[in-house]
Amino acid sequence: MRRLFVLFTVSLCTVMTWADVTLPGWMTSNMVLQQRTKVHLQATAKKGATVKITPSWDNKTVKAQADKTTGAFEFDLQVPSAGGPYTLTFDDGKKVVLENVMAGEVWFCSGQSNMEMPVKGWGQVNNYEQEVANATHPMVRLFQVERVVARSPQTNVPLGYTKGWVQCSPETVGEFSAAAYFFAREVSQKLGIAIGVVNSSWGGTPAESWVSLDRLQNVIGFQEHAKRTFATGFDEDKINQLYLDERAEWMQKVYGNDQGLEDGNIDKAVWAAADLNESGWKQMAQPNLWGKTDELKDFDGIAWLRHTVEVPASLAGKDLKLDLGAIDDEDVTYWNGQRIGMGSGWLSNRTYTVPGKLVKAGKNVLAVRVTDTGGEGGFSKVGVATAGATTISLGGNWSWKKSLDMAGIKTPTDMTEPRSPSDSWYPSGLYNSMVAPFLSMPVRGFLWYQGCSNVGRAVQYESLFQALILDWQARFNKNSQVAPFPKPEPQDNRRRWMQNTESKALPFYFVQLANYLQRKDLQPQSGWAALREVQRKAQKLDGVGMMVNIDIGMANDIHPKNKQEVGRRLALLALNRTYGREEACSAPEYLQMTVSDGKALLSFMPGFGNDMLAENSAITGFTVAGPDHQWHVAKAHTEGNGQFIWRVVVECPDVPHPVAVRYAWADNPECNLKTVSGLPVGPFRTDDWDDIK
Repeated sequence: MRRLFVLFTVSLCTVMTWADVTLPGWMTSNMVLQQRTKVHLQATAKKGATVKITPSWDNKTVKAQADKTTGAFEFDLQVPSAGGPYTLTFDDGKKVVLENVMAGEVWFCSGQSNMEMPVKGWGQVNNYEQEVANATHPMVRLFQVERVVARSPQTNVPLGYTKGWVQCSPETVGEFSAAAYFFAREVSQKLGIAIGVVNSSWGGTPAESWVSLDRLQNVIGFQEHAKRTFATGFDEDKINQLYLDERAEWMQKVYGNDQGLEDGNIDKAVWAAADLNESGWKQMAQPNLWGKTDELKDFDGIAWLRHTVEVPASLAGKDLKLDLGAIDDEDVTYWNGQRIGMGSGWLSNRTYTVPGKLVKAGKNVLAVRVTDTGGEGGFSKVGVATAGATTISLGGNWSWKKSLDMAGIKTPTDMTEPRSPSDSWYPSGLYNSMVAPFLSMPVRGFLWYQGCSNVGRAVQYESLFQALILDWQARFNKNSQVAPFPKPEPQDNRRRWMQNTESKALPFYFVQLANYLQRKDLQPQSGWAALREVQRKAQKLDGVGMMVNIDIGMANDIHPKNKQEVGRRLALLALNRTYGREEACSAPEYLQMTVSDGKALLSFMPGFGNDMLAENSAITGFTVAGPDHQWHVAKAHTEGNGQFIWRVVVECPDVPHPVAVRYAWADNPECNLKTVSGLPVGPFRTDDWDDIK
């Protein structure tokens, strides 16, 4: 089978195996082509054939001669302004006809689970049944990318369940990204043109998986990994061996420094002994993912958990089946000091058998060595021990103690453990497989929703996230000429303090992390707040816009159900900043602080759309600190001149001399500073104190 290459594509998967002209995975019937674009195509066909390419928008046939030896040829395709449906015909003696093709706007959508979260499926957004039933939007086109990891940049387009482009309908939308769909629906309805969205996302993945190795080699913490990987020449066997060597080195450090083991031997577990003195151990009710607790919230490492199990005399000497549920991430499990099983994978159910010779009447000790390398850690459900019809609950208080903090065990990537080349956390692994194959596809811009998997590494994320943005902006549309979207006049909806200049960079609009976990009034060292801050800093890059999400999160669910509002707010960014509409799309942002009569006076700069702050005499979410750097809950209210409100007054009787103010600075802050149109003001701080990570 000969292949058609688009732009820099070298070998692309096909959905039409019966023809000599083979099309790439992203070029299918029902697709949206980025309007007003000149695309340079490199292709192959039947050797020596004259290839005819005929788009129905002008019915002008372009001819190209395929090389007699290789079948290679190239030509330019000029995509018209928004319209359709069209057909696109390729003929080298056999025809390939793409039908129902639209010229419109294409957006590449990516990130982790909140971008992946489907309308129905496992996500089930608010009113999902009604949303699915009403999803007949033929001007919205969907493309689902299959989740694949690769060691080096690929050209094959991994096709997901849509098997190419499909029209949005009740039959196709249920498993598609809710955020991408609601964005596309809103923009299509406002502009009256076709919108195509590509969903290339993977739940639980960190940003480094989505950045090219070329760019990643300049990011703090990844230089050594990139150097070692480049040295392999991308030879798969060498890359695998590199991982095995790094893993062995890391495991030696981990087991050798585990206080609960003797000489790093998992079969010499001193902390699993039945007669261990537990004085100094703490108590924790189980099941409990420790990321939701105060003491272990930010802990990545090894903790031992012990529980006394009362076994009735009738079960003495009989085999017991233990069902511990899923354990995040790895476990080694002991009964009365003897190892009975071990497992890994935060979604994998742990089921072990306790040999009857270890089971005695009365008190027995169950000990579990839990290793958490990121995320929440611990048990996700109440475990049980069963023998025949008898069931013993393993819920209740367990003793626990930290054994090893992974912060002191470094890897070449500064992560808590080396990642397998087949792991979705492998640096550049998802860029190689789920981004690189689309570089030949012209796009208008990007939508991004990610960050949870990088919480706790905010300092690194600042440069990592900006590297990702610059990487994508530089690589996409490299060999396409995409005309700017024609904007209405006058364009008076920009920030008045900015020069009225056009951005030359591809638009990159992202969702800031939502509020999540237990609500607290004071949390100055919140890892989630720190990550939100470095996300905000990315707005200094050309073409970048942030959608604030601090008001629609959920304390007990990392996947907020109101994805309709996420899509709407992303659409507002695009409609205002890319398409020139007058919709307000962002709230004012903090500019500067002055102090007068013991009060902090905060001034704000207008956001895009000049949406002023709403009057509010009882603003929640502000904290203030004095020279002692101790934080206190503050009172706040807006203050304006009768027409525009750009100032907030913050005060606290316990802080007569305020020197710093923070707003919405917590994992799950209670905050209500909004604009007249209802857009939330994002978290910020006036200080630069080095107490976050």
